[in-house]
Amino acid sequence: MEKDTSAWLQVKGLSKHFAGVAALSAVDLDIYRGEVHGLVGANGSGKSTFIRSLAGVVAPDQGVISLENKEIDVNSPRDAEKAGFAFIHQELNLVPYFNSIENILLGVPKPTRAGFIDWKRSTKIVEEVAERVGINFSLTKRVDELSVAERWLVMISKALVYKADMIAMDEPTASLSDVESKRLFEVVRSLAASGVAVLYVSHRLDEVLDLSDRITVFRDGHVIKRAMRGSLDKPGLINAIVGRDILSGPEEKSESIDLGSEPIFEAKGVTRANAVRNVSFQLFKGEVLGFGGVIGAGRTELARIAFGADKMDSGSFTLHGRPVVSKSSSAAIAHGIGLIPEERRAEGLMLNKSIDYNMNIVAMRSLRKVSWLPFSNKKKAKARSLRLVKELGIKISDVSQPVSELSGGNQQKVLIGRWLVPEMKVLFFDEPSRGVDVGARQEIHQVIRNLSDSGVGTIVISSDAEELAALCDRVIVMREGRVNGMISGSNVTEQNIIELGYHHSVSN
Repeated sequence: MEKDTSAWLQVKGLSKHFAGVAALSAVDLDIYRGEVHGLVGANGSGKSTFIRSLAGVVAPDQGVISLENKEIDVNSPRDAEKAGFAFIHQELNLVPYFNSIENILLGVPKPTRAGFIDWKRSTKIVEEVAERVGINFSLTKRVDELSVAERWLVMISKALVYKADMIAMDEPTASLSDVESKRLFEVVRSLAASGVAVLYVSHRLDEVLDLSDRITVFRDGHVIKRAMRGSLDKPGLINAIVGRDILSGPEEKSESIDLGSEPIFEAKGVTRANAVRNVSFQLFKGEVLGFGGVIGAGRTELARIAFGADKMDSGSFTLHGRPVVSKSSSAAIAHGIGLIPEERRAEGLMLNKSIDYNMNIVAMRSLRKVSWLPFSNKKKAKARSLRLVKELGIKISDVSQPVSELSGGNQQKVLIGRWLVPEMKVLFFDEPSRGVDVGARQEIHQVIRNLSDSGVGTIVISSDAEELAALCDRVIVMREGRVNGMISGSNVTEQNIIELGYHHSVSN
């Protein structure tokens, strides 16, 4: 990496408190032009608060930000934009009813002709960047019709069109396939080679180690470690993040699955347009069933149909041998079917509501003062929330705290806690460890395994083949809406899952 002898961006003594709890404590960090700077740490370690401070979204209590040795004020997103900073946050900020071209060019100066926007020239600018990123979908398609991976590519294109001096990317590959991730890595390296500083935030440590010229590790609001490329391996990085060694061996799996018994849950010939095509599967007691495949394979669409969020054209579901008709999500919940969605902020949580409210919304009926009156027992509800906060290891100030103030990993735990009610018979986990650190990932996996062992049907959808191989007893791999094959036992390996997602079946 070639760079100037002095840092382009310098941050000195940055501190921030929320409700009396320190999110950042006197953080110092330098960023150079033309480098990929990896930023890692557990959920709640301060990474997001640091990024949001640079973005002008959060006002630090104290500290100095200097650009080329000149102190600057970043009091708003507009100030950050003027400084040459671009940010792609984990929660994508797109206008759903605009198409990709309109979103990419939103807020960016556009060429004009006779006082009007020259959309022909503007579109050409976007098409050039889209080709560089590897977009293969129509740029005139509305953003709310795109997959999560496609929306990420739109955001990356927007940052490239903006021509920022620094681009911060928060969990960019969390919902991308291997092919899409590799393309992103090429874009990141190209940006750095052109002199752009890339601040790369990810819980996928292998890619951080591979991409980064330097790595900064956060823990509890402090900078714990700084490392140059090649000076730190994955175990050392994990140790720095969590403050202890984490076992890297395979997680314990069930040995009591009886595939000859009656299934807990069964799907037959489920079809919805071209998204899900004649899908059948069985879920048995004591197993964690995984669904793999590349983005757009139909896994999430299948879960949404089972949960009653989308209607199917044909097919059927049975629960403990009885037909299930889920014409709505409330009907599915009444049957005992729950879904932890991929997009926790957009589809799962009510961000302006408290942790207590978010965690208890499914359990409201059991928390009523009188069974036939729609009034909950607040004391009983708070006790349940506090118990789950302790059991799941959620870092909070108080259960009355808005869930929007929590880190991504703690938000995910709150969402999981919502569904830990006795009435649940089947739970779908869609990308359960997306944007979650290595410690929280293990904790979430243990919750899933405990649920399975207790008799709850557990289905895990993940783009991370390593996660499926570590956690699942069987994995069904989908491709273009169809079941491409199923692997079980010793064949449940990362290599086989990836191969089956792109190629032909692997024998069971």
